[in-house]
Amino acid sequence: MSRIVAIVGRPNVGKSTLFNRLTGERKAIVDDFSGVTRDRHYGRSDWNGIDFTVIDTGGFVPLSSDVFEAAIRDQVHIAISEASVIIFVVDVQTDVNPMDEEFAKILRRSKKPVLLCVNKVDNDRLRLESSAFYSLGYDTLYEVSSANGSGTGELLDSVAEHLKNEQPLSDHELDLPRIAIVGRPNVGKSSLINALIGVDRNIVTEIAGTTRDSIDTIYNAYGKEVILVDTAGIRRKSKVSENIEFYSVMRSLRALENSDVVVLVIDATLGLESQDQNLFWMAHRLGKGVVILVNKWDLVEKETNTHLEFTAHIQSQIAPFVDVPILYISAVTKQRLYQTMETILNVHTNLTQKIPTRKLNDYLLPIMENTPPPSRKGKFVKIKYVTQLPSKRLAFALFCNLPQYVAESYTRFIENKMREEFPLTGIPISLFYRKK
Repeated sequence: MSRIVAIVGRPNVGKSTLFNRLTGERKAIVDDFSGVTRDRHYGRSDWNGIDFTVIDTGGFVPLSSDVFEAAIRDQVHIAISEASVIIFVVDVQTDVNPMDEEFAKILRRSKKPVLLCVNKVDNDRLRLESSAFYSLGYDTLYEVSSANGSGTGELLDSVAEHLKNEQPLSDHELDLPRIAIVGRPNVGKSSLINALIGVDRNIVTEIAGTTRDSIDTIYNAYGKEVILVDTAGIRRKSKVSENIEFYSVMRSLRALENSDVVVLVIDATLGLESQDQNLFWMAHRLGKGVVILVNKWDLVEKETNTHLEFTAHIQSQIAPFVDVPILYISAVTKQRLYQTMETILNVHTNLTQKIPTRKLNDYLLPIMENTPPPSRKGKFVKIKYVTQLPSKRLAFALFCNLPQYVAESYTRFIENKMREEFPLTGIPISLFYRKK
């Protein structure tokens, strides 16, 4: 069993604050009202030389019929089943709650080691009141304040003791390709990931804004592991009114920045909108691989050339970078899902390729000799050498005598010629002119 620690409890007891404290990052969104965290959220931590994964979960509400609280319950049960150790968080400021008692019964049935963590113990008076939680049936409790970190050392000592005989984490996850699934709210990003992995990993409802944090999922496709990152839907800044949505959007944009390939999901019933274009050009500026998925294709009434017309419209909106895979899918009916993953992996392969310098020059130099850059102010540019630059994005240096006189139109000409010869589909490339 791997080293996994799940943080569980009823709503608004400080689970996400404790998660941020243990992982040393502000990865989980924290606010003063309940229900902020919905999906399971993963992070990494270590203590006394023991590396482990921490899972933050949503607030557990037994027997609720609310659509979100019912989905959160399912996520909590999955986290409990995955965990090696469970941290059960309660709030000293609200005394023992009936939901705490009900949840304690559920945890005892799990047969997993459970550490009772009495949170928000910020002074001596509250430390005395924490003894009331012995009524939940645990012999030991840990008095902590996740806001300032007091007491977390003793808690982590116990966590490390339980995990010392467990299998350590694998470092290869750090090197896995990161695939960010981005788009506007309610276009089907979480449904897509659930359909790909065959498990309801992320909460899905018809309510826009269901996903709030960026959620990582390791997925094995065609013998290759990748990390799929589900993100919160991104609306225009003027439409964002809640603090929680603002932080969700910031995390989504950070997930895009930290990804290798960006999968832009759009709603087939709405088409490519301005915010989709903004996300597309952001990925382009950052040099990420790009795949466009038109989801909910099963809801569109089709004629013979419907998808061709749809593709032509999208390409007109993203010109001049039109060498991008566009797939028409349905996360509900699982239409073209395998083709989707195959395309994403191909784009990642294109992004990480190293084109030999000799191959570049054998192909491009004759083209540039036959069609040199147009002269400007009586100056003639001669490009003598091309090489790929050692960077995470696909970039090339072209050495010439007068780099300042190369026109933008000629750069697009060279890029188009490169796309005809080399596998660059879905990849924005950068050309830099250097003086030789």
